[in-house]
Amino acid sequence: MRKDYASLDQFLLRWSKADRKAAILHELEEHGVLLEPLSDEVGKDFDAFDLICHVAFDQPPLTRRERADQVKKRNYFAKYGEQARQVLEILLDKYADTGIENIEDIKIFTLDPLKTMGTASELVSAFGGKPAYMTALQELETHL
Repeated sequence: MRKDYASLDQFLLRWSKADRKAAILHELEEHGVLLEPLSDEVGKDFDAFDLICHVAFDQPPLTRRERADQVKKRNYFAKYGEQARQVLEILLDKYADTGIENIEDIKIFTLDPLKTMGTASELVSAFGGKPAYMTALQELETHL
């Protein structure tokens, strides 16, 4: 980690600019940073971001649930319509349960409770189309 990212700021910059966090995680695995053993050591309730920041940069970790609760308190969803807000709230809950990589995958729309709300294209259209949905997802990740 320290070889690729000399400082926490460098890592944060790379993390925040990545379209998909899974790509960074895959890259880290290729360099020998295995998140499963870190998770076993530090705790299963922490996201990859917190595990990395804690181990590599000595930052106190937050659980995925704590991060999700902070986003909910900020009322960030208020600018969206009802259906889009529901989608984002479900994505936030999925993040709290399973992590960032899973909410980035479009297959999330095939899982309950999203699949009962409509098709993927119907749910994405609640944001005004795919580009707007991707922007909303990126904003959600930034808030997390």
